[in-house]
Amino acid sequence: MKNIITQSLEKSYTYQQYRSFVTKALENNPEILELEEGYLPYAELNETRLNRLDKTITVASSVEVKLQQLKGQYIWLVISESWCGDAAQILPILHKMSEVTPAVDLVVVFRDQNEELMEEFLTNGGKAIPKVIVLDKATLEVLADWGPRPVGAQKTVDDYKAANGQFDDEGIVALQKWYAKDKGIAVQREIEQLMSQLD
Repeated sequence: MKNIITQSLEKSYTYQQYRSFVTKALENNPEILELEEGYLPYAELNETRLNRLDKTITVASSVEVKLQQLKGQYIWLVISESWCGDAAQILPILHKMSEVTPAVDLVVVFRDQNEELMEEFLTNGGKAIPKVIVLDKATLEVLADWGPRPVGAQKTVDDYKAANGQFDDEGIVALQKWYAKDKGIAVQREIEQLMSQLD
């Protein structure tokens, strides 16, 4: 596992590098994102979403205090892709959280370029993203993982599937409305709780 983690970290991006890479690719050369057919519109929509959230997301003061009190040193290794709607909602939150504490370094890797890593962190057998892998910064030991979405968002997905038999475009709209109403608080609370258990 440590070899897989090390190899993935070597291919990782800071949040700013990740955002810059995807932005330039969408503007000049979308092919390098290696998107599946039909996924480009999702990546473009997420670019708009990320631009908005980068400006508007704030860390709750109580969460900020808890993060600043962390004693350990951690890496949040996040598995993501440009087309993923959940990732577009969650990555800006994680970035803002990492900025308020010296205890956390946030890095991002592309799922499809890190298949071995993804295979170690499946959700119910699926390659669901985003996935946050919490590492001890000194040893690269995996301490915990989180994802692909907060409990309330997952309930929205599950309830929609139960009512409609599938998760379609209307389901995606319902999920995005949940994120908009929540304003990033659920992710902050869940990650704060996770880190408090580790530290």
